[in-house]
Amino acid sequence: MTFNGQLASGSEWVKRLKGGVNLNQNVDLSCIIVIFGGTGDLTHRKLMPALYNLAYQQMLPEDFAVVSIGRRILTDEEYRNQVKQSVEKYSRFPMEEEIWKGIESRIYYLEFDFQDNHGYIRLNNVLKNLDEKYKTNGNRIYYLAVSPEHFEPIVDKLKLYGMNAKENSHRRIVIEKPFGRDLQSAAYLNEKITLAFSEENIYRIDHYLGKEMIQNIMVIRFANVVYESLWNSKYIDNIQISSSEIVGVENRGGYYESSGALKDMVQNHMFQLLSLIAMEPPASLNTENIRDEKVKVLQSIESVTPEYIKENMVRGQYGKGIIGNNEVLAYREEEKVAIDSDVETFAAMKLHIQNYRWAGVPFYIRTGKRLANKSTEIVVQFKSLDKVLYFKEFDYLEPNLLGIKIQPCEGVYFQMNGKKPGVENEIIPIQMDFCQNCNLENNSPEAYERLIFDVMKGDSTLFTRWDEVEYSWRFVDAISKVWKNIQSDLPIYNSGTWGPDEADDLLKKDGRNWWNI
Repeated sequence: MTFNGQLASGSEWVKRLKGGVNLNQNVDLSCIIVIFGGTGDLTHRKLMPALYNLAYQQMLPEDFAVVSIGRRILTDEEYRNQVKQSVEKYSRFPMEEEIWKGIESRIYYLEFDFQDNHGYIRLNNVLKNLDEKYKTNGNRIYYLAVSPEHFEPIVDKLKLYGMNAKENSHRRIVIEKPFGRDLQSAAYLNEKITLAFSEENIYRIDHYLGKEMIQNIMVIRFANVVYESLWNSKYIDNIQISSSEIVGVENRGGYYESSGALKDMVQNHMFQLLSLIAMEPPASLNTENIRDEKVKVLQSIESVTPEYIKENMVRGQYGKGIIGNNEVLAYREEEKVAIDSDVETFAAMKLHIQNYRWAGVPFYIRTGKRLANKSTEIVVQFKSLDKVLYFKEFDYLEPNLLGIKIQPCEGVYFQMNGKKPGVENEIIPIQMDFCQNCNLENNSPEAYERLIFDVMKGDSTLFTRWDEVEYSWRFVDAISKVWKNIQSDLPIYNSGTWGPDEADDLLKKDGRNWWNI
């Protein structure tokens, strides 16, 4: 982040945020945030620290309160103390007592089971009292930080007791992934939710979309003529979208057994990146115009046959290996994982988008656990020139690459060819590498801060619309069905590598290779 053309240090950045422009002007941010799952990991690691960070930046309204709901028996004071400890541990800003005191008294806790009717009656009464106390005009944000089996009963109860809508107030609901297990379950869940909340008030959250460089993809494309003018099949050879993790399934073995990499990552995160990098310029920066163009990309993905899937899609499962200096378990040795599990922890595929802009350009996607490095990045490989001049004399020249680094480093990387210093006429690849968060002392805004603030503003640009979910599930279901019926052995790759050899072969047969920037 720059100020007056100079890169600001982390401390300078914080000072300017604390004394900066009031971002709440002309927008009604008043609301009560109701968190179902208030004692859960997501709330303590992400949601509460995000709210504190927003308060630190003077981005929360005065007309604001939080009601957390859980099944543990806690007093308001006990819960607030737990939240404070979480903020101290996970916030990107230091704990300042004055700021904490400003929000501490606005945090409340209710204990009841999500199926208990009496609990919702109590909740309704508490919310009405807090509406009066904090002058929130009946505005509510219901955040479902719970496992998917609780989505339907919570929504049903909110509707049953009239907490889903109120005239001249906004009532919004935020739903974490996974949104369904397949298209059928997703459609059923969507039908249930839309009976209680309108589409414009449903916020299906994908935290990837809150990351700084995700939001920067559109800026890089549409605010720079040098890129947008080249953003087509005439100049681009292929586009690679990769998301790799060094961790395994950790304590999520039970969930992962019913999901796998395909449903856990490709259906949501990876397809969101694909739609943003491949979309047409929207008519405006209006939310619906942007979402319309994203949907068009998903609609334009070439339909796949079982034969195509077998030839152009790869899955794998991590075995034992070395991560850092530690030997790690194979997937089948993880807790709550079947000893003969055929669930994929790695997926790679080649896709085609059937429109004039991208005709003939392959999109390669890969994602996996227990890989060699933690990173999420998009690499755009440009075509090489014809065999004239330097491309005729030097047959080893590398192509130009544009890399968009999403995490953990955030930035833009561009590779071009240049002369190596010295008397010999040698050409080498040189890199221009901009890191957006390297000098911010780990204070790059967290995804949940941006997304929660967007829900408060009523801006759903960075949230997935139902038709985006629908088309991505249609595609993933087709792959999942074929993979489920394949009798061949599941490739096992060593932890700490870049996945099974079959993923490299997928590109080698096209005369290409994966780029790890």
